[in-house]
Amino acid sequence: MSRKIAIVEDDAAIRENYVSAFTRYGYECEGFPDRASALAGFLNRLPDLVIIDIGLGSEPEGGFELCRELRGRSRSLPIIFLTARDSDLDVISGLRLGADDYLTKDISLQHLLARVVALFRRIEALRSPDPESSQVVQGDLKLALERMAALWKDTPVPLTVTEFWMVHTLARFPGHVKSRDQLMDDANVVVDASTITSHIKRIRKKFVAVDPSFDWIDTVHGAGYRWRAGPE
Repeated sequence: MSRKIAIVEDDAAIRENYVSAFTRYGYECEGFPDRASALAGFLNRLPDLVIIDIGLGSEPEGGFELCRELRGRSRSLPIIFLTARDSDLDVISGLRLGADDYLTKDISLQHLLARVVALFRRIEALRSPDPESSQVVQGDLKLALERMAALWKDTPVPLTVTEFWMVHTLARFPGHVKSRDQLMDDANVVVDASTITSHIKRIRKKFVAVDPSFDWIDTVHGAGYRWRAGPE
């Protein structure tokens, strides 16, 4: 069965262009002009991936609200923002709401396709995990790949697909510095360096919300990030 992609975009020409392109690549694709029609279309079944613009018709922030509503229904649904708005505030807002990626509309179709393929690759890996990496336990951290479950001191940490992969990549090799490029390669992520930084900040906040004393992800300036090694 082909993957189903939803495009939520109020510009009809842009929407149809992307629907046509993804259909040519073998995906089942449906377009929606606004938040209300998208939610109505998702009532019985969520798509496999959603691409959302921020401004939707009469709602300048409609895409943000749609992302919030969708993330409330599924923390593992891949969500990509594709928008003309490129301010740092908008990027941070989109990732804070749980989006897996944030792209601007000057991106090429091939680059967009690569991001989509990378997200689907991670979903497949969750369904068929490598036995050696399916369970990760590092001190108070427990990760179960097949359930995409992250626990800190036995309390669930609600990570998105992208966030889970980054924690998984770091925690498997405590004490080892992972550059942004290595994080992208190891976790099958195709994102910009600034997006990696925003994800790491968001991950830290989620763990701190569970445990205010959490301080296990180090930034190694000029090199990348690492999960701190515990005492020998």
